[in-house]
Amino acid sequence: METYHQNITNSLSFLQETINRRLHHFFNKESDEQFSYPEIKLEEDNAPLNQFLAFYQVNIEEYIILLLALAPHIQPTLLDTTIQTYLPNGGDFPEIGGVKGNNHRGTIPTGETALFILGGHDIAKRMQTSTYFSPDHFFAKENILSIEQLRDGEPRMSGKIVLQQDYIDLFTIGSISKPTFGPDFPAKNISTKLNWTDLILNQKTQSQIEDIKIWLNHNRTLLNDWEMDNKIKPGYRALFYGHPGTGKTLTAALLGKQFKKEVYRIDLSQIVSKYIGETEKNLEKVFNKAEHKNWILFFDEADALFGKRTNVQNAHDKYANQEVSYLLQRVEDFPGLIILASNYKSNIDQAFVRRFNAIIHFPIPNPQERLELWKSSVPSKAVLANDIDLKTIAHKYELSGSAIVNVIHYASLQTIHQNSITIQKADILEGIKREYEKEEKVFVA
Repeated sequence: METYHQNITNSLSFLQETINRRLHHFFNKESDEQFSYPEIKLEEDNAPLNQFLAFYQVNIEEYIILLLALAPHIQPTLLDTTIQTYLPNGGDFPEIGGVKGNNHRGTIPTGETALFILGGHDIAKRMQTSTYFSPDHFFAKENILSIEQLRDGEPRMSGKIVLQQDYIDLFTIGSISKPTFGPDFPAKNISTKLNWTDLILNQKTQSQIEDIKIWLNHNRTLLNDWEMDNKIKPGYRALFYGHPGTGKTLTAALLGKQFKKEVYRIDLSQIVSKYIGETEKNLEKVFNKAEHKNWILFFDEADALFGKRTNVQNAHDKYANQEVSYLLQRVEDFPGLIILASNYKSNIDQAFVRRFNAIIHFPIPNPQERLELWKSSVPSKAVLANDIDLKTIAHKYELSGSAIVNVIHYASLQTIHQNSITIQKADILEGIKREYEKEEKVFVA
């Protein structure tokens, strides 16, 4: 960790010396003298900064831009302190750019700061520097840093250089913090302590889930080594449909667990808005955050977003259809795994269905599968009363996996309340009755 901190310190010292040399070159009118960068002194280690520099093969100018964006978060007065050496009495110095923040007391570097430090008065060099902020550069493509958007009429390069918070975290604390659920990120991380052996599914459903696992294992090889990246979309889109409680959410969580990927369930109550344009804005926040994170996005009860389009009868219907078109494009462009979950396949717009790589049905488990679920759900500390025949119960009562867990949950609490470890048949039947009442089904003991 000491080496890691030392590399950040060395990097900021390098940046300060680079700015100092440019200012010296500028104030001493040394236009004929070749400008040179100081020596970079980085320790060899596996810290995130070093890994980043190596992975992207960062050149010295990209390195300086990266440090300009990072500096205010670690050494807020770096730019001001260096400038004061040449302007001890203060004064305006527009050549170096920079702006003040609302709370930040130091000068925040802008695109103009990068132009000055890397190019000085050399117009060709300044124009070359501006290409580092183009949409085609990896800074933009990988959503690493960008120039702040300004109002029309303002020079683009006068915007602040904005480093994404993920990279600030990565370089300063060594890891990327998980996003916090809220209006700016309407998605929740989901995980599970269960394993694949706890998920009882029919053979066809299991086989289709294996196809997703194969994609997660080998997609990178297909795109890169087999050079198929120009022929097929990079992501994978799956529709999980079936009765509630049949394992759709658990499957998404288990895929994340097996492949060490974060799974985020999109909260559609925070996404869908009656106001024109707001749904897209809310969804864009999620996609922008997830773009380069290797996450799995899980849209539960996806009908609210991906439901059938209406016939155009008024302006609102026309806009709703435009909203679906936007979603289609965003879903197709996402490079990772997107899972949509719905109770019924027929609820999803056919425009989406045509684009799914997999459409997987999660049916209500059959009697044999229900028996396996009953057996696996009974707590290891408990015993069943002698009059409980799980095979008979499994054949008689059609329940989903989650409903069976709910029944065992209810019966187990009743057993503990009675200071016993023996689950009684009456409690099992009462639990089943409650599950049937939820779905307004007739219960017969």
